[in-house]
Amino acid sequence: MPKMDYPNPKTIIEPFRVRSVEPIAMITPDKREQALREAFYNPFLLHADQVLIDLLTDSGTGALSARQWAAMISSDESYAGARSFFKLESAVKDIFGFKHFIPTHQGRAAERLLCQVALKPGDVIPNNSHFDTTRANIEFVGAQARDLVIAEGKQPELVHPFKGNMDIQALRNTIREVGPERIPFIMITITNNSGGGQPVSVSNIRAVSEVAREYGIPFIIDACRFAENSYFIHTREQGYEHKTPLEIAREIFSYADGCTMSAKKDGMANIGGFLALNHDTWAEKAKNMLILTEGFPTYGGMAGYDMEAVAVGLYEALDVNYLRYRIRSIAYLAEKLNAGGVSTVQPPGGHAVFIDARAMLPHIPDARYPGWALSNALYLAGGIRSVEIGSVMFGRKPDGTEQPAPMDLVRLAFPRRVYMQSHVDYLAEVILSVHQQRDAVPGYQIVWQPPFLRHFSARFEPC
Repeated sequence: MPKMDYPNPKTIIEPFRVRSVEPIAMITPDKREQALREAFYNPFLLHADQVLIDLLTDSGTGALSARQWAAMISSDESYAGARSFFKLESAVKDIFGFKHFIPTHQGRAAERLLCQVALKPGDVIPNNSHFDTTRANIEFVGAQARDLVIAEGKQPELVHPFKGNMDIQALRNTIREVGPERIPFIMITITNNSGGGQPVSVSNIRAVSEVAREYGIPFIIDACRFAENSYFIHTREQGYEHKTPLEIAREIFSYADGCTMSAKKDGMANIGGFLALNHDTWAEKAKNMLILTEGFPTYGGMAGYDMEAVAVGLYEALDVNYLRYRIRSIAYLAEKLNAGGVSTVQPPGGHAVFIDARAMLPHIPDARYPGWALSNALYLAGGIRSVEIGSVMFGRKPDGTEQPAPMDLVRLAFPRRVYMQSHVDYLAEVILSVHQQRDAVPGYQIVWQPPFLRHFSARFEPC
């Protein structure tokens, strides 16, 4: 009897089954126009039930697994010394390896604790690219955030395997310029969200670590998408093709002195985060501050069931089948858009497709925010909520002056385990339709803005 040849399908399917569904708001174009107008043309101010496909962020918007729900049911909600805390602490130390574990309600709280205990006015923090809350927390204490991503990371259409890498020579130049005494820590963000979700190589992380050790400067990693970064290393960096994402993650953090983490990303949870450190003094100060602002050190702003969800989710995020599906989903959308003439950051990132708004809307000057304009156009055309990563988010300097951001991007961030291929096909149809009518998209002006993180609540008008 002849032996059957087993097929090797090219289609990568979702590595899960759906057992619970949530209805989507099928809001009409007229109602979308009204909703956006009433939200002062700021997608952050829309109600969630006014959005058809919500790609505003991948932070805390994913679907929990059966194993996470099971763990949550058996959680310990004790105020002090809860069993759920020690379960999460064990997972964090197993994966990240740092001495001290300090839970917080989300990543920006970990950033705030670190900045308050380690920084003073006049300090300088180098990074590949700071994201919005990291930069805001640094600037809030009077320090300066410097972006030192490699030159390739500033060119959207250039293909490079690790466009999130830090420029090592620029790092050395910065240390020589300001002096190591003014740099309390060096930071690197994996993956590099502001630069298009681009990964950082192990060799670059090791090189940053060596520079930090040379000058006696602590090295901190913004780890919120560490699993996606580890998968890119697995598929792109020579010598790591036979290592698992977990093994790669452990090596990454072995080069650092601590990390901040938003567990709402690669923690696969709806809320939570942590600060992990080897620095005894910083950790003690952070725990004291934690009690004042977040909660007791064995819950730190998280319920027991949230800690249980993160403890399971950190390992689920490192599953190679899940990561293969997630990364391929992002690439699938990017390929459909590129085939239709839409410029996106290349190669596709790990958690989002980043559209080059300046390339699509050359008739809109930087001062009229092409990224914001495109984001609003996508909502009006198809109920898609995205987010601008450009001059609204990063264009205002601490002294109040305006400077165009290096890139004006629109990020389509995919919640984890939420949308299916038909949703992605719909996204492509809407975006390509906007691209065909791009000359009709207006620019925008800001009519009111807060002093920090203006993109969350600023008000706009088309112009």
